Amino acid sequence: MKNELFFNRESLWKTLDEQKLKETQDFGESYKSFIDNSKTERKCVKEIIRQARADGFVSFEEIQKEKKKTLEPGDKVYFMNKEKAVILAVMGKEAMETGVNIIGTHLDSPRLDLKPFPFYEDKELALAKTHYYGGVKKYQWVTMPLAMHGVITKENGELVEITIGEDPTDPILMISDLLPHLSKDQMSKKMSEGITGEGLNVLLGNQATKEGDEKEAVKAHLLQLLNEQYGLSEEDFAFAEIQLVPAGKARDLGLDRSMIAAYGHDDRVCAYAELRAILDLETPTKTALAVFVDKEEVGSISNVGMESKFFENTVDELLEFQEGTTRLSIRRALNRSKALSGDVMSAFDPNFPEVLDPKNSCYMGKGVNISKYTGSRGKGGCNDANHEFLAELRQTFKNNDIQWQMGELGKVDQGGGGTIAYIIGNYNTEVVDCGVPVLSMHAPMEIVSKVDLYMTYLAYRAFYL
Repeated sequence: MKNELFFNRESLWKTLDEQKLKETQDFGESYKSFIDNSKTERKCVKEIIRQARADGFVSFEEIQKEKKKTLEPGDKVYFMNKEKAVILAVMGKEAMETGVNIIGTHLDSPRLDLKPFPFYEDKELALAKTHYYGGVKKYQWVTMPLAMHGVITKENGELVEITIGEDPTDPILMISDLLPHLSKDQMSKKMSEGITGEGLNVLLGNQATKEGDEKEAVKAHLLQLLNEQYGLSEEDFAFAEIQLVPAGKARDLGLDRSMIAAYGHDDRVCAYAELRAILDLETPTKTALAVFVDKEEVGSISNVGMESKFFENTVDELLEFQEGTTRLSIRRALNRSKALSGDVMSAFDPNFPEVLDPKNSCYMGKGVNISKYTGSRGKGGCNDANHEFLAELRQTFKNNDIQWQMGELGKVDQGGGGTIAYIIGNYNTEVVDCGVPVLSMHAPMEIVSKVDLYMTYLAYRAFYL
């Protein structure tokens, strides 16, 4: 009776056969390559488009130039938005007004951004001022090897891309911390106050220029190097997008190589599963959309976030290629659609059991996680998926041997968080959060289990079919 009536999920490492375990490891290797090439949302979009084009996707602009009147079932097209968001579409056999299948993820991750005028010198050290992006624990970013990624358009219109700190021969950057011998006052503060936002100043150099009688000779030497290598001046940085992220590659974690430690799992791990799932499609019954957006970590706002009109405009453009569309077609299509909000969920961490409900948490190694709702305290700001859609998703996963689990984001009144699910739901679309369990979420290095990543990919693929 216990086996029949009690709910239990065993570790996938116990239940998967040897072929599936090999596929899990292979999938993990390909993901590590993806995330190493996707340290910023711009680079993530570029990598997604590179893989999509290799799989036969063409840009919407190319279709416009060809003056195509229709898109046939199986046609593959992508829409890029300002180099920071992208939507892939595979046209289905049914008209879009019958509904489409949507998976949406975000590409941005917590990081440090350079301020518009970042460079200064103090006591013969050149430093850069930063402004943190998203929900970070500031103390985690000190003494962490950092790499600089970004784009700058010079006054003459030339685009300059910067990547410093990723190649083993590159220098790294770092934020210093106070030594324990002098940390009496610092360590008596709250963890949130020990390192301040204005204290996240990155060390850039110590060598002074020998030219002239410069008052800020170290800063001058730094700017001289940037000018020699990239042709940049201090003014150029005021109009740049420069990010500081943890340096180095994704690594296998654990003596058994069962996990992956990397910067940016939240939410590029779900983005990769989504990408691979739509690349696998040939001609689905319903049109499939893979939505990749920016700015979720700061509220999904701006013209590249889920709150923008990019998603809605893309659906409208696709509908123009189908006969008999009206001004109501987009409303009808989205009203009849179903979606997964692909976002990570905090896995149960035995180091911090006091903030987690063990009966209602997801676990590393036990499959893709479904989050019926997120939000904070009283489900504030949540989507709270409808029972009917959850029942349908349950059956889809059962029919395709997808092992799922269901977890909340911590104990009631402990905290909480949100995703893009409620924004998709605003179109009257059925939607639920569904993604990979993560340890150390929002830390410079996050942790996922390879089997959970692989099972999430299989879940997304089954949803699209």
